[in-house]
Amino acid sequence: MRLLFAVLISGFLLSSCSFLNKAKTGFGLFQGTGGGFAKVLKSKDYDYQLKMADKYYEKKDYNHAQQLYEQLFPVLKGSPQFEDLYYKFAFCSFYLKDYPNAENLFKGFVEVFPNSPKAEEMDYMRAFTFFKQSPKAELDQTNTTKTIGFMQAFINTHPGSPKIKDATEIIDKCRAKLELKDFKSAELYYNLGYFKASSITFNTLINTYPDSEKSDEYKLFVIKSDYQYANLSIEERKEERFLQVVSDCNDFTDRFPDSKLIKEVQSYLTLSQNNLKAIKNESAKKAG
Repeated sequence: MRLLFAVLISGFLLSSCSFLNKAKTGFGLFQGTGGGFAKVLKSKDYDYQLKMADKYYEKKDYNHAQQLYEQLFPVLKGSPQFEDLYYKFAFCSFYLKDYPNAENLFKGFVEVFPNSPKAEEMDYMRAFTFFKQSPKAELDQTNTTKTIGFMQAFINTHPGSPKIKDATEIIDKCRAKLELKDFKSAELYYNLGYFKASSITFNTLINTYPDSEKSDEYKLFVIKSDYQYANLSIEERKEERFLQVVSDCNDFTDRFPDSKLIKEVQSYLTLSQNNLKAIKNESAKKAG
């Protein structure tokens, strides 16, 4: 029994020592990681700092990489390593979603290295940062408009670039977002009962986006707006305004003969013609 007890105690002590050693080792490694970066950051060996920055970058630890690149930026300026450092430094900001700073760095890279093989990519990325900052349609679309401008400039400057397709698709997405914003503004006028403003805004929408797949929908809103406006008008103005609705309906039929909305347009045409007949009958009664 004593022998068995001694064996058990020895096994327990060995297990405890093993656990403590592993814990110390792990704690030491943890300390070394944090302490390691601080050591790199304070180092005066710039080659070593650059090597470590590149390692952090490769491991997608962009926060640590960025700190080292930023510290090395003025030190290595003009050196053979500077172009690659600048390139990665710019992408660190982009991957960390600091898009305004990334845009400035992409722009700066092209200005400093206009003949670099990477200049075309950086020019595209500058435009792309504005796209990443483009908000949902209800909000201010300044960055959306800038995206279109910079992407178009990229297409014009780099006509043979493999990025042309991507740039074109992004422009299309941005235009669709601007169109949606304008539609929502026009629709709001209609929903609030500002029918004259609604008609004007939807007509503007049609002229601004002549190739839109929703042009017939916008034209129907013009018809509905003009009809409501005519219906709410004083008697002296109703005839000319219902005539405008008739003109709108005829224009719709000419422009969109195959539209699925044609039946609804015909109903507004009939309503307007009936109103005009009623107005003429009333005028005839008064004259007689």
